[in-house]
Order: sequence, then C-alpha cells, then structure tokens
Amino acid sequence: MTRLLLLSSSPRRRALLEGAGLTFDVRPVDVDEAPRPGESPATLAERLARTKAAATPEPAAWGIAADTVVALDGVPFGKPASPEEAADMLRRLRGRWHEVLTGVAVRRPDGQIVSAVDRTRVLLRTYDDEEIAAYVASGDPLDKAGAYAIQHVGFHPVAAIEGRYDTVVGLPVALVFDLLAIAGWPVNSAAGRQ
Repeated sequence: MTRLLLLSSSPRRRALLEGAGLTFDVRPVDVDEAPRPGESPATLAERLARTKAAATPEPAAWGIAADTVVALDGVPFGKPASPEEAADMLRRLRGRWHEVLTGVAVRRPDGQIVSAVDRTRVLLRTYDDEEIAAYVASGDPLDKAGAYAIQHVGFHPVAAIEGRYDTVVGLPVALVFDLLAIAGWPVNSAAGRQ
C-alpha cells in the first residue's frame, strides 16, 4: 500500500493520529489561508483542507490535510497575525459561545479528494486581561485559530464544549477514519471513535 502523509506541521494533529494508531509521514504544505469575501467559516475550513490536500509534495502517496477555523457570530477567526490581534480575539471570545470548525480532506494517489467539516460549540471562561497578556506573551496563541489552545495547561481557556474535543484541538479523528474509509484506505472507521 502507498504511504500515508500528514500534510501539516501541527504537533497536535500528529499526536492525535499517532494515538489513533495510524502510521504516516509528516509532509507540511503551505497555502494562503485568507478567507474569500463572503465565505462562510465552514466553507473556508473545508476549502483550505482541500487546498492543502491538493498541494501534497508527493502525489503518489495518500494525504490527510486539515484546517481549523474559529467562528464567532459567523465571523471566522484564523491564526492571529500579531500579539495584538491575538489579545483582541481572546477579548472578543471571552465568556462567549462560538463554533470551532475543522475541515478534513483525504487525497488519494489518483488525485481524488474527499472532505467534510466537523463542528463543536465552545464556551470560553471569563478570564481577565492580565491572563490574556500573560498567555499572549507566552507566544502560544500565535499559531492557533482563534488565538487559543483548548489543551493549554496554564491558561485553561475553555469552560464547556458541545461536540468533539479533538475537533477543537485541530483534527477530528473519527472523521479522518470515515474519510479514509470512503476514499478506499483499508481502515476500521470505528477505531477513531474513542
């Protein structure tokens, strides 16, 4: 069987796939993640996952790509461009329910791509401005959609979720297994439903 690639440099996505028992190589791709005018957060997440899957550096391999978008009142929040933007995102999300959407795409060696989006609702706690400043100063928010990591041990931003934890981390494993199965990779989709 042809090799399986994770088309992402995210250590969190890598850990989720390793925990699910998949064997793969990491081959990050870089694409323009800017939203298009009028593009919904779900459409953006799925389009970016598909674009990353299509950009694989090894077309003869299978590829898994993903993109996570945080959305507040239908407005997408990607990765902050600066510490100031990270702090602004965290202030806007504080104490609010919002959606985290992770698009996943699986690319077959013949170029066919299957994709879907998983959604989870998230409530951030009412952290104070000093906590925001300390968290932003750590640098952690700068490579995260919405400027936060659900799993951050020091900041603990999340008060509640409705949906899958791994979607918020950045890779819904059950969806990965489902898409691999649809695409023809020999997996048991139940394996990813922990």
